[in-house]
Amino acid sequence: MIVKSKEAFNLKLNNNFYLFYGKNDGLKSEIIHKLLKDKKEIYNYEEKEIIDNSNNFIENILNKSLFETQKIIVIKRSTEKIYKLIEELKAKKIEDIILILNSENLDKKSKLRSLFEKDKKYICVAVYPDNEETLSNLAYNFFKDKKILISKENINLIVSRSNESRNHLNNELRKIESFSKSVKKISNENILKLINLSENYSIENLVNNCLAKNQKKTIQILNDNNYTNDDCTLIIRTFLYKLKKLFGLSENFSSNNDINLTLTKAKPPIFWKDKEITKQQILKRNPENIKKLIFKLNEIELLIKKNLYNPVNILTDFIIEQSSITSNNEV
Repeated sequence: MIVKSKEAFNLKLNNNFYLFYGKNDGLKSEIIHKLLKDKKEIYNYEEKEIIDNSNNFIENILNKSLFETQKIIVIKRSTEKIYKLIEELKAKKIEDIILILNSENLDKKSKLRSLFEKDKKYICVAVYPDNEETLSNLAYNFFKDKKILISKENINLIVSRSNESRNHLNNELRKIESFSKSVKKISNENILKLINLSENYSIENLVNNCLAKNQKKTIQILNDNNYTNDDCTLIIRTFLYKLKKLFGLSENFSSNNDINLTLTKAKPPIFWKDKEITKQQILKRNPENIKKLIFKLNEIELLIKKNLYNPVNILTDFIIEQSSITSNNEV
């Protein structure tokens, strides 16, 4: 059953299957957050986690080992690959779970989209990109609600720097709200400093844990962050930067076979808080594997620039695969 995005904010959890698709990640996040407000039993998954272990996933549901009462499952970055699993769950008439699929854009030929649109028991919501007017209204209402003094010119500046992404806009608005607690009025200079901050802790943390093969932490970071297509290039750049540094460390370790000596003699020096995770990365990656990772990431970056694949999905699958402790050194 098709539900318009404006009406979706009034949805209740009266159905078992929900599909939210489209390129407006910010709007999807807002609708899903409103839908799940005050709900505690929520399980977040990446699609690849479930696809790789679909039999176990279904078995756990049927045995109710993880689902003694009604639970809510959110599957991020869902694609056509999840269709077969949805059909299996539909055939088994499972009534004690709520499944929410968060997908990128799905074309009219999509079997997944068709299933949710045509079945009255399924909820299907398409979200479309915001325009500048919509984002400007969102920003204006945000500052009005928070009683933050800011000029119209600065609101336009914030919106122009959001790359027409509601997610990015919301991130900037939260930073400005936090900063506003220490000043009476937000100046143009304040805005420029706040929205040009280059540090992105979540991406650095994601890359570090993937390279250290900490899959549980890596997946947690993916689930906690709604990375967008615009973030993919930054993630790849961060990967490549760290891999080039790791390659030199790995070569040194291969020569001296002394991990502590390798860390101590590293140039530039490794900051103390990064030493433990860098140690894990050196021990779990060899120079040949690092070379292959660099080549693979360059290929992925080229595919993204050509828009041949969904950037977030292909990069997420790569990250989950490379964070696995059981994966070998082949890419």
